Amino acid sequence: MSFLEKNYKMPVSSNYMKFVEGKNKFRVLSAAIIGWEYWTTDNKPVRSEEPFEDMPEDIKKDKEGKARINHFWAFIVYSYENKRVQILELTQKSIMNAIKSYLDEPDWGDPVGYDLVVTRSGAGFDTEYQTIANPHTKFTEKIDISKIKLEAMFTNEDPFKG
Repeated sequence: MSFLEKNYKMPVSSNYMKFVEGKNKFRVLSAAIIGWEYWTTDNKPVRSEEPFEDMPEDIKKDKEGKARINHFWAFIVYSYENKRVQILELTQKSIMNAIKSYLDEPDWGDPVGYDLVVTRSGAGFDTEYQTIANPHTKFTEKIDISKIKLEAMFTNEDPFKG
């Protein structure tokens, strides 16, 4: 007898998908919202549909004193690893470019028709991502995403409290 099963994993309760080391397989379930984001000195996100005209005063700076405003995409996904609906927010250009390439390719098209796998390796500034699409398959999970309001992210409200 063992205290826990060998392959036991703690359940994920977050409504936001984060890439872990190794393969991260998901299915896109919604259109993306697009915007710009920065983090405040209070470690809170500020998002806007339009680019920020001026550098915000409350923007968090790194150790070298640099501030970052990131372009992002956010969309609803089904995470196979977490076995739940989550929001995936992307700022990693390598992943965004790969998904855009599949979207622009007529044989692939809209990613709601196939699963994506993002493989994460490394850590910190040495983190790398590889993105591949699995062949088109029908998504068979019965999921209602109609109450999830992605636009609530622009007002720092909870998109799941629709």
